[in-house]
Amino acid sequence: MIDLHTYPLFIGAVVLLVLARGPGMAYMLTFARLYAAAPLALAALAWTPAQAQDAGSLARLLASPSRTPANVARDGFRHPLQVLEFFGVRPDSTVVEILPGSGGYYMEILAPYLKDKGLYIAADRDALAPPPYLADHRKLLARLKAEPGLYGKVAVTEFNADLHEIAPPGSADFVLTFRNLHNWIARNEAEASLRAFRKALKPGGILGVVDHRGRADLPQEAQTKSGYVREDYAIALIEKAGFKLAGASEVNANPKDTKDYPEGVWTLPPTYRLKEQDRAKYAAIGESDRFTLKFVKQ
Repeated sequence: MIDLHTYPLFIGAVVLLVLARGPGMAYMLTFARLYAAAPLALAALAWTPAQAQDAGSLARLLASPSRTPANVARDGFRHPLQVLEFFGVRPDSTVVEILPGSGGYYMEILAPYLKDKGLYIAADRDALAPPPYLADHRKLLARLKAEPGLYGKVAVTEFNADLHEIAPPGSADFVLTFRNLHNWIARNEAEASLRAFRKALKPGGILGVVDHRGRADLPQEAQTKSGYVREDYAIALIEKAGFKLAGASEVNANPKDTKDYPEGVWTLPPTYRLKEQDRAKYAAIGESDRFTLKFVKQ
């Protein structure tokens, strides 16, 4: 009788065996290599029906007419389905997103996904934020109120480094931040922000971080004003704050990004800080090269 718990391992090994066969290769050596590689095959193949259903729900939300066209246009650069699967978000998760803003790129996906079984928390601006950010925060609140079917269960908290609790201590399964770390580094607020994230997370909770990946041949200080962050710098900074790197994905990598623009990363879409100057050139590059990192609270 086949053990259903190990069957994916068997299938993965068979697939690898077929791929590995070639002229002059000894079958015993091949089998030994497959045996060593089998755990990787299992990890790739052993999806439960519930996980497959969750992925299908996310995919349907990506195609939902409730999403704004401007956000849908960014999907080809931001790969939200792959990112959320990599982080491991499930429908019954408690997820804190840091500074979603009124644009709500990930909020449009996560809030409906979590509304029945989980909880989406928008940790947005506080009263100390500069006027433009406060205006955007008011737009966010108005949007939530205007669309109760999608956002009626969203919880809103204040975020400003570690001045506030972004969620009840030890309550969050995930804290997610997209393209914010570079700002906190520039303002010397990274360590305080990470303290707030760690406080909110459950033991073993996940911190997901996406940001503009800097050049490895330049020190971080030389890139901060341009909006880029060295990946090794980010990992060291976050691990020092009480997290452990659990994985890195290249889903948001962009080899076309040369990271040497007159207005830094904001030269690229969607900001286009140079307006129409060389717009076609920067559109062809696309959004920035980004690291996508998953950390576990220690």
